[in-house]
Amino acid sequence: MADGISSFWGPVTSTKECCERNYVYSSYVAEFYNTISNIPCIILALIGLVNALRQRFEKRFSVLHISNMTLAIGSMLYHSTLQRVQQQGDETPMVWEVLLYLYILYSPDWHYATTMPTFLFLYGGLFAILHSVFHFGLGFKLHYVALCLLCIPRMYKYYIYTDDRAAKRLAKLYLLTLILGSLCGILDRVFCNHVSSWPLNPEGHALWHAFMGFNSYYANTFLMFCRAQQRGWNPKVASMMGILPYVKIEKPKAQ
Repeated sequence: MADGISSFWGPVTSTKECCERNYVYSSYVAEFYNTISNIPCIILALIGLVNALRQRFEKRFSVLHISNMTLAIGSMLYHSTLQRVQQQGDETPMVWEVLLYLYILYSPDWHYATTMPTFLFLYGGLFAILHSVFHFGLGFKLHYVALCLLCIPRMYKYYIYTDDRAAKRLAKLYLLTLILGSLCGILDRVFCNHVSSWPLNPEGHALWHAFMGFNSYYANTFLMFCRAQQRGWNPKVASMMGILPYVKIEKPKAQ
């Protein structure tokens, strides 16, 4: 805690803290940069949601973008308070979001329509209950990484079966932001003692938030393109103001 600034939220009760100093700028925000760095994720998810609704994509993609926003808001609440309850509100949606990605990735080839969503829903609910009771630490991290690794083979399959160069570029941007974000997160976690002695803290965890906001957007956009191809909607990757890519579709009149 910075000298002369007291905490509005009381003592830290969360089981993990990042390398950023607490309550430097305000008694209401514990980790300032780790809090505001979630804003890009919210904005990008909102842009994706508007595009999904405007072009009438399947509801799964609207839910996915809303999930990204919910996760970012939960992360903001956690990093601004460093309380155990808010930590649960950050970590549990992380697992729920990956379960949603697993559904979107694997459901097109799943022959039993209700089995997968029912199983994933029950799995997510059970995890939330167990995590709130046992407060998994390292177990949570290993579990989350394992779920993320399950997504990668399917993403790679979509990549190799996609001929569109712009869509492949989305997949490459997804991988690039994932690698850069992970490196920033590792820097903040493992080398905190060294980073803290630098004249300027690079705020690796805040950079992780920013990179993962773009990572989620690129992943969502790539999956929307692949799903539109499966549905025969003639998708194309366009750009918003020449910068931000999005998927533009042409549905047959019968649809």
